Amino acid sequence: MKIRILAFFLLLTTSLITIAQNVNNTKKALPIGVFDSGTGGLTVLEAMLSLDAYNNATGLPGADGKPDFSSEFFEYLADQANMPYGNYAAEKKTDLLKEHIFKNMQYLLQGNSNKQSAKMIVLACNTATAYALSDIKSKFKADNVQVPVIGVIDAGSKAALAYQAKAGTGTIGVFATAGTVASEGYPRTLQAMAKEKGLSVLSVVSQGGAGLAESIDRDWSYFVDTLTQARKEYKGPSMKNPIYIIDTTLLSAYQFDKSNNKLLCEYDDKGSCLDLQLNDPANYVRYHLVTLLEKMLQQNIKTPMNTLILGCTHYPYMRDTIAKVLNELYDYKKDGQYRYRTCIKQHVELIDPSVETAKEAYLAMRNLQLTNNAAVQPNRFFITIPNSQLAEAQLQPDGWFTYGYKYGRVAGEKKDYVNFVPFDHKNISDASYERFKLVLPNAYKEIAKTLK
Repeated sequence: MKIRILAFFLLLTTSLITIAQNVNNTKKALPIGVFDSGTGGLTVLEAMLSLDAYNNATGLPGADGKPDFSSEFFEYLADQANMPYGNYAAEKKTDLLKEHIFKNMQYLLQGNSNKQSAKMIVLACNTATAYALSDIKSKFKADNVQVPVIGVIDAGSKAALAYQAKAGTGTIGVFATAGTVASEGYPRTLQAMAKEKGLSVLSVVSQGGAGLAESIDRDWSYFVDTLTQARKEYKGPSMKNPIYIIDTTLLSAYQFDKSNNKLLCEYDDKGSCLDLQLNDPANYVRYHLVTLLEKMLQQNIKTPMNTLILGCTHYPYMRDTIAKVLNELYDYKKDGQYRYRTCIKQHVELIDPSVETAKEAYLAMRNLQLTNNAAVQPNRFFITIPNSQLAEAQLQPDGWFTYGYKYGRVAGEKKDYVNFVPFDHKNISDASYERFKLVLPNAYKEIAKTLK
């Protein structure tokens, strides 16, 4: 009898182990979810698709000629209908922002006929990381959701400090959305990491790039490439904007591109320019970098900037432009004097958190034994669009939410503001796809497979 009982328990134990292994194998075969407020997070996906920093057989550091995520597949989500996230803090709607983020997390965790649930989520958005990462982790723990979540701020800070250790101490610039800057996420993380390493207090200066991410994602309130004149609906920097004012005494420093209506004027009856409006991503870069350096002059920051964190995943699209403008400003003279050489080094290292985020995600996947050992499935790409069935929704001429409606909504109303749909040619412009093709070849290749 004892032998039979022992045999039964051995069989039961073996069965439970088999079931556990099957469950774990099923989880391993799920996709990695990557989420951003728009298409900027594709820069993180590109880093993950191209990363070769580890040996795939052992997981140890060292390239092996094979992409580290080659056995994985992804589901990407761009919350285009609710972006830009950077403005929610200024509008005192961070509770609404968190609600959007949690709804997107829920979407990535749900399986349906079009997608699978995610085994890991990469929060490829600096603003979402700053405002919601700790809340997401706490809620997942409380709800026993066994899904790791990776953010971008720690990764960017780590890379910035690594460069400082190699090149020497300098001011670290943080170029991010207004929301990320308001959160103080980067300065706090940088100072905490520096303290852990026994480093002295860092010199950190931040600039909120209002309108830059929006213009990259072609938000109607900030950039319309068919415009020929200024408009009242414009929300970006201008001579009349009380927060982001264009200083006409600095026009020679801005060096705005005036061609092809990239800079628009509001004229009076006599033809004099009463206001200036930016209508090109590169002009937004120029405005904000000059503003950053002017801030350093006003605050009498003596340590020149040698590191600039691109603290928004949209900004790497403009990496070459940012580098070019910094070089121009290093050589810029006013009244015969170099105006900004006390503020910046001749070389400013641009930190893209994407690669470090990809490394962190890979290590987490290996440590949690989530590496896929089944067939690789197609990558999928989703975007949010306004729910046109919601009677109260207010839309712009381009079909997206108006600024007033977007930031006028109230958290907790349990409304389905958006629909989740695959990438297509209607909701993402051909110009955007051309940018992906040029800057993000691996991600674009995967997106192209899904387009009809």
